[in-house]
Amino acid sequence: MSATPDELMVAAAAAELAGVRTVFVGIGLPNAAAILARRTVAPDLELIYESGVVGARPSRLPDSIGDPALVSGATATMSMHDLFAYFLQGGRIEVGMLGAAQIDRWGNLNTTVIGPYARPAVRLPGSGGACEIALNAARVVVVMSQSPRSFVERVDFVTSPGHRHPDGRSRPDWAGGGPDTVITQLGVYRFGADGEMELTVLHVGVTEADADAASGWPIRRALASSAGR
Repeated sequence: MSATPDELMVAAAAAELAGVRTVFVGIGLPNAAAILARRTVAPDLELIYESGVVGARPSRLPDSIGDPALVSGATATMSMHDLFAYFLQGGRIEVGMLGAAQIDRWGNLNTTVIGPYARPAVRLPGSGGACEIALNAARVVVVMSQSPRSFVERVDFVTSPGHRHPDGRSRPDWAGGGPDTVITQLGVYRFGADGEMELTVLHVGVTEADADAASGWPIRRALASSAGR
């Protein structure tokens, strides 16, 4: 049976967590990927959620960061202040795993609004802890669907900063490593030395033309290998 686009993304994202000990998890596909990784390639993985849960072992996919399934069997629970101060800002998070509605070539993420901030066409869930995760994790893995509406030349709002601000400002010196990998239903993207996104792997049955058609800017190539080609 062929994998669905979501299943492709979850499996590829889980593989990114092989050998990782700590991951700060967002709800949705990143959450499914982290749980799969702990059950397969990363048995020692500590799932950490912004609600204050460390070492979560959910028996099912949680509906939100406040789902009681995250607390049962967890290593610890604490205030959000302590979690962000001592784990995230304390440099103890190896990977932050996030989703987004929009991303640009520099890895800036938008989960705030579509359209002008003052009069948006769509109001999205907002940042939550996404901005702090993007700034403080040692590296960030993004899991999101790819289309011309999500892979955009310029995000409508910078919720979570990438390697370079759309206005040209550079990433803060104190910040973590920033976006490292972007996983979509079409392939896997990484970032070059200058901080620009590069296509590195295509999923089975996907062509470079497919990736170009689903992007709002000319995607740079770094195809060391391409599944199914």
